[in-house]
Amino acid sequence: MKNVIRVSQLKLKPDESEKKLKNMIIHTLKLPADAQIEWKIFKKSLDARHKPDIYYVYSVDVYNVIISGKNIALNDIIEGKITKKQKHKMQIKNASMACINEFDFPAKDVNYSLDSHKRPVIAGFGPAGIFAALKLAEAGLKPIVIERGEPVDERRKTVENFWNTGELDTESNVQFGEGGAGTFSDGKLNTMIKDTSGRIRCMLETFVEFGADPSILYINKPHIGTDVLGNVVSSIRKHIIELGGEIRFNCKITDILTIEENSYRAISGIKIKNVKNGEEYELACDNLCLAIGHSARDTFEMLEKRNINMTAKSFAVGLRLEHPQSFINYNAYGDSAYKMPAADYKVTYQTEAGRGVYSFCMCPGGFVVPAASGPRQIVVNGMSPSNRGSRWSNSGMVVEVRPEDLANDELRIMSEEPTVQQDGVADPRLSTLNSQLSMMYFQESLEYLCWQQGNMKQTAPAQRMADFTKKKLSYDLPESSYAPGLVSSPLHFWMPPFIANRLSKGFQQFGKYSHGFLTNEATMIGVETRTSSPVRIIRDKDTLQHVRLKGLFPCGEGAGYAGGIVSAGIDGERCAEAVGRLLL
Repeated sequence: MKNVIRVSQLKLKPDESEKKLKNMIIHTLKLPADAQIEWKIFKKSLDARHKPDIYYVYSVDVYNVIISGKNIALNDIIEGKITKKQKHKMQIKNASMACINEFDFPAKDVNYSLDSHKRPVIAGFGPAGIFAALKLAEAGLKPIVIERGEPVDERRKTVENFWNTGELDTESNVQFGEGGAGTFSDGKLNTMIKDTSGRIRCMLETFVEFGADPSILYINKPHIGTDVLGNVVSSIRKHIIELGGEIRFNCKITDILTIEENSYRAISGIKIKNVKNGEEYELACDNLCLAIGHSARDTFEMLEKRNINMTAKSFAVGLRLEHPQSFINYNAYGDSAYKMPAADYKVTYQTEAGRGVYSFCMCPGGFVVPAASGPRQIVVNGMSPSNRGSRWSNSGMVVEVRPEDLANDELRIMSEEPTVQQDGVADPRLSTLNSQLSMMYFQESLEYLCWQQGNMKQTAPAQRMADFTKKKLSYDLPESSYAPGLVSSPLHFWMPPFIANRLSKGFQQFGKYSHGFLTNEATMIGVETRTSSPVRIIRDKDTLQHVRLKGLFPCGEGAGYAGGIVSAGIDGERCAEAVGRLLL
């Protein structure tokens, strides 16, 4: 822990230099003009509530103060008595003592030698897998990572080919590969988690260490940008390898091997298939961090066959809403929009049934992109480069769906609509509404329906926003960032009414308190389904191991314990710690 003075409510106009902050700190703390201070920005946010008066608002941490060559106790400064000669205390406003929690992995820097069959294994190299591998490697445990997709540079080429031609690689795509699904997103790092342990700060510092912009340490809604995130991820991977870790790309787990151990089942190994050459082999292991991501449907089915306890969980589905960025900027900044960065927004609405309608993964200055991981699917997602320089903004607009909703006649009819396998045989899985995977099958069926509406290509069905709320077909569509192109489609008609009607009510509500938001210049693009995992793999809250399989550590977003890059990374770290406690 480190004690600092936190100075808040320091305001600068958008065109003012941050160099002014030093003098503002000195003035706030009532220090002599020639005082020397060590300080860092703790938080930076934008206040545009009172247009045209727009300000950046800063909180800063002061670590050290020197006056006349002497270090001054920080407590003395806060108490308004910086020298012993002062007769009266001075009142210090907008400043207080704060404590910075500094997190450190418990097993760091331990030199420990493991036999090859004892090395911990991590399945998946998204945020959870990356940070689990990094912490285990730093502890000297030489983890082996199994990742079905490609390294990020090769993955970029594969994904771009899919976007340009529609040719999908089912093993390496927007969902699978180095960095996980977040690699082709905004690289958002904001979270609702309170950083009481210092974990989040430590994670952000790690991103900076490996190439992210230092501003992510203090801006209110930090993001890395999809153009930078891939390079950061590859740098972390190289460091893991330098520490003795191993990354096996183009390899996926096809089975889990177990033994009976003291009335418990325990992990004894995994079966692996190289998706490029078809080679299959076994890898012995005692501890497996399962960080497979929210889209590994074939792996979820394998786990169900192996009686690995899971449960269907709620998730959100909806559409991707795209506005001209100029609309969002003007709504946020008014006439000052021309000199301000790309604005974002967050909107929520609670339905009569207590279900949330809300914006998700808002991407200022971004693009809408195809994000399918399997054939006969249309899935859309949003992404932004680091400069957020596109002339469009987009956000997922989603409705909460719960497992019990599948009993709803509206959803049952849709869920029982069979998908068609490549051999033309109907797939009966979607009629299994009581399965642990029922929500996954519903998710899959909605993507298949969207693909049908998109002319059985990656051209996405779309509708003008106001037309959607009025249940009118859009006879033409605005220009869009979605590269494969759009097809005018009555989204309100073919989407489950449970979803479409609640989205429509939410949009109408948003339009009331955000002028210009509900407009026919905005486009709804279907469908947004990969918001979170449709299953939760059950684990013990203390050991983080699966409740009935020793040595299995379900983690991250795919296992149902996270909801974004930061929370997934933290969960991966926690599972790495749990593995470390067993091995060290």
